[in-house]
Amino acid sequence: MNLAARTLILGSTSRYRRELLERLRIPFDVASPDVDETPRNGEAPAALALRLALAKAQAVAARFPQAVVIGSDQVADLQGEALGKPGTHERAVQQLRRMRAQTVVFQTAVSVVCLASGFAQTELAAVRVQFRHLSDAEIEAYLQAEQPYDCAGSAKSEGLGIALLEHIDNDDPTALVGLPLIRTCRMLRAAGLALLVAPVMATPLAAAPSVQAATL
Repeated sequence: MNLAARTLILGSTSRYRRELLERLRIPFDVASPDVDETPRNGEAPAALALRLALAKAQAVAARFPQAVVIGSDQVADLQGEALGKPGTHERAVQQLRRMRAQTVVFQTAVSVVCLASGFAQTELAAVRVQFRHLSDAEIEAYLQAEQPYDCAGSAKSEGLGIALLEHIDNDDPTALVGLPLIRTCRMLRAAGLALLVAPVMATPLAAAPSVQAATL
């Protein structure tokens, strides 16, 4: 089977990752990985992100072995402690209070798996983020505006969350949003998918002969 013809599947229900992958302008399907994201005892944030990204890709690939599957996971790393999605307003307030004036590393892992071809690669993009010394009023205003309860560490940098930050240090501007596209593109190419292909141009119709009006 031609690798370039394989179905591409995003093993995630995250709308943020779906919107990022759409930037590549290649067709893909979406499937829920249904993976338990509970951290293991003593598991470092980076190791957790790597394990879950691969587990998500493998779970979807097991159902669609001929497809190329992308799995991804993001964990906010506060001094070695993993901060996940808050889920509620109260937990988001707690997270942001802990992160103010702190450097937080957002560990974003991406994995590409194709069982049929035996391909499997996983990479990690670490994004260092310095948070401002936020007041309680600023935290509340941000949460009421964005409600980022499905975002790791309650930080939604592509929206109003950018106002929470002093600076961002990373090598892939899409990693903080949830899917490091530079690494994803590199792995998709390694898996055999062509990303930049000239569109097939339709053959122009032959010009119809001009018809001269008859002179009466």
